Amino acid sequence: MQTIYYPGFTIGGAFGEFGAIVAALVLLAATPFGTPAFWPTLVAAVSLLTMHATYWVWTHPVNKTWMRNREVEGVGARFFAAGWGGLAGQDWTQLRDRWEYSHVARAVFAMVALIALLVAALAR
Repeated sequence: MQTIYYPGFTIGGAFGEFGAIVAALVLLAATPFGTPAFWPTLVAAVSLLTMHATYWVWTHPVNKTWMRNREVEGVGARFFAAGWGGLAGQDWTQLRDRWEYSHVARAVFAMVALIALLVAALAR
């Protein structure tokens, strides 16, 4: 499953997350400082950036470790070559826990961003 899922996600997921970050930053730039919508928009942009950073710091090394013996070509191969090394030598349960907790954290950051954008929209 991972050889199918991960290479596909590298394309769709990367564009989706990057697009959300760019959209939030553009919205932040278009929101005048001091308006009621500014601060929630800033919170949303920071939350999306933190969500993305969480992937690269906590999740990607685990994915890289799990995919190290899999044949991945093209964009997927370049994607898993990115970032620093994997976490070889760690127990499987430690890797699983790190992967799960990082996804929980990313979900929390995404929810904070969504709520902040809703608050910003209502403040306009």
